[in-house]
Amino acid sequence: MYIAMNRFKVTLGSETEFENLWTSRDTHLKEVPGFVEFHLLKGPRKDDHVLYSSHTVWANQAAFENWTKSEAFRAAHRNAGNGTRSLYLGHPEFEGFEVIQTVK
Repeated sequence: MYIAMNRFKVTLGSETEFENLWTSRDTHLKEVPGFVEFHLLKGPRKDDHVLYSSHTVWANQAAFENWTKSEAFRAAHRNAGNGTRSLYLGHPEFEGFEVIQTVK
């Protein structure tokens, strides 16, 4: 499995707008081969932001990379950043992880 994460520094007071933006959008993920699950995570509050992360689980790294080249990816990100830049401090930070161990 492969986990793709983006970290977002959301400006204080913008948490509800950020969460509504994410929870109301069509991700187009369910139609993509190799997609397993998605989580939107809310982390700690800092002096000037709240940390969030999108956490997507894929069957493997190739499935994730294929998604980033797909029409579903383009559709999901078509309006990214339009009128929402004030919600963030900086750009999202991507991190990709190959799963070494899973305990259930």
